[in-house]
Amino acid sequence: MIPITVVDVADAEPLVMEVLRSGVIAQGPMVKRFEDAFAEVAGVRHAIAVNSGTTALVASIQVLDLKPGDEVVTSPFTFVATLNAILEAGATARFADISEDDFCVDPDAVAAAIGPRTKVLMPVHLYGQMADMSRLAPLAESNGLALVEDAAQAVGASFAGNKAGSYGLGCFSLYATKNITTAEGGVITTDDDVLADRLRVLRNQGMRARYQYEVAGHNYRLTDLHAAVGIPQLEKLASVTEQRQRNAEALSKGLADVPGLRLPQVLADRTHVWHQYTVLVGPDAAVDRDELSAKLTEKGVGNGIYYPKVVFDYDCYRDHPGVIASDVPVTERVAQQALSLPVHPKLSEADVDKVVATVREVLGA
Repeated sequence: MIPITVVDVADAEPLVMEVLRSGVIAQGPMVKRFEDAFAEVAGVRHAIAVNSGTTALVASIQVLDLKPGDEVVTSPFTFVATLNAILEAGATARFADISEDDFCVDPDAVAAAIGPRTKVLMPVHLYGQMADMSRLAPLAESNGLALVEDAAQAVGASFAGNKAGSYGLGCFSLYATKNITTAEGGVITTDDDVLADRLRVLRNQGMRARYQYEVAGHNYRLTDLHAAVGIPQLEKLASVTEQRQRNAEALSKGLADVPGLRLPQVLADRTHVWHQYTVLVGPDAAVDRDELSAKLTEKGVGNGIYYPKVVFDYDCYRDHPGVIASDVPVTERVAQQALSLPVHPKLSEADVDKVVATVREVLGA
């Protein structure tokens, strides 16, 4: 079986052993080293490490001091952590439909969703490509809104030379399957000195110094053990990204003429880091998305459906007072058609060839 993703953290062993021998296994100097390296990758002054990508989103909303009923406009095509974080932070979620071209929020739909209670725009940079920040950032500024980037899948991506996480508060996941992992973990990036300071206090039970409490805080800390896993990956992020890009290029070349299959695009002014290579299986394809997924699995090609439904289309959210559902026809269509194929850097040329050949076989191309 060619897996949809591979976790390889073997390079971390020397640093992990260094942490174990030091006896400092909670947040300490290794976390600071990881934060400094991550800030450089994101092109910002501050990177604040926390214990998950969800925590990064929650904390980012919390330091913006929203009031009950204040709204966050975000994408309906995302992992549920985006929505859960908004609710956990006490805000209300409102949704803007996406564009098929990049799977990210459509700026026109975002503009239409902004209302008197809107306080935050939260675009989701999905699958490794950033949303249209040339329109979203000015939209936030002109409406006096905070900008929180859900960049969980986009470490190293850029838009017109600006890195993901550099527009306001950037929130990254370091979960096991992400392009950079610490097993579990997250990072918040920002150039705002005041917000960075508040985030560091918030993640440490509200303490600036031991027993010096300034706010009602939380334990959002990352450990030195986790940071030791992530540091070697940051050091090789450029080469890993290049391999993902080569794999994506080979997939696109091999699948270019398959009837009914819409391939992912790299849009103007953007660099794609290919967290996932996601195609759309249209109604004119030989089989539908679910049958293609099943047949690929049978034939030894791993794949993933990210995500099978609109994020708020579950019983637990339908009557939730913090969820304002909306008409999102593009998202509904994409959720029925999207399928991700292996693109990770551990693929061999033979693996890529097999993925291409198997997709073509199943779709009769």
